[in-house]
Amino acid sequence: MKTLALYLTTLLMAAAAIPASSQAPIKLTATVNPHDTTKLSTVVVMPLFETVDNITPFEKAMVSYFNRRGLKAVGSLEFLDPGIKYPIDAIKHKCDSLGADAILVITYEGSAKTSKYIAPTSYYSGADGNFGGYWGDGYWGGYYGGTTMTVGGTWAEGALVYLTGKLYTRASKEPLWTGEIDLNNPKYIDEAGNITAQAVYSDWKTQQLLKKKH
Repeated sequence: MKTLALYLTTLLMAAAAIPASSQAPIKLTATVNPHDTTKLSTVVVMPLFETVDNITPFEKAMVSYFNRRGLKAVGSLEFLDPGIKYPIDAIKHKCDSLGADAILVITYEGSAKTSKYIAPTSYYSGADGNFGGYWGDGYWGGYYGGTTMTVGGTWAEGALVYLTGKLYTRASKEPLWTGEIDLNNPKYIDEAGNITAQAVYSDWKTQQLLKKKH
């Protein structure tokens, strides 16, 4: 298991959080687009974190959980090389060829200090971009492409990590589902991915977004 190391672009000066023992490991607040009636049977999982070392275990954990629950899932790193800049249409075409009903994009929003801070560092970012568009008759507003960046530092442990999940389909310009995800004191990236997948799948089931099995 890899120690969680989600990089901050700026130093967040936050007050110490409530001790981890008094909080649940994850909090999910979700909304659903009532105008999109897409039901899910196959999804592409696409975390957009700062390094491939962060993306890989998180993505694999989510894909594994979804597949175990009977929802077919494919990770973005299974068909995209994070060191290559892809045309937007090429990414859309590949997702279509996989028979995907939707693409789940997970973005890192920030972190609140509860423990140790690691000083700024420079590193190679193999997955820099922002997929802020939509799938159908629009476009993905970003790309996979490598850059070298210097970041403000890392909260290596005892952190509240904030993520946003958006589920894009071909049916609407707006996401079918949007989730604000708060991870409390995650220790490992794959563990965080598994916990996130459990919460997301449970909410999709509650919201009746999953295609019924015959």
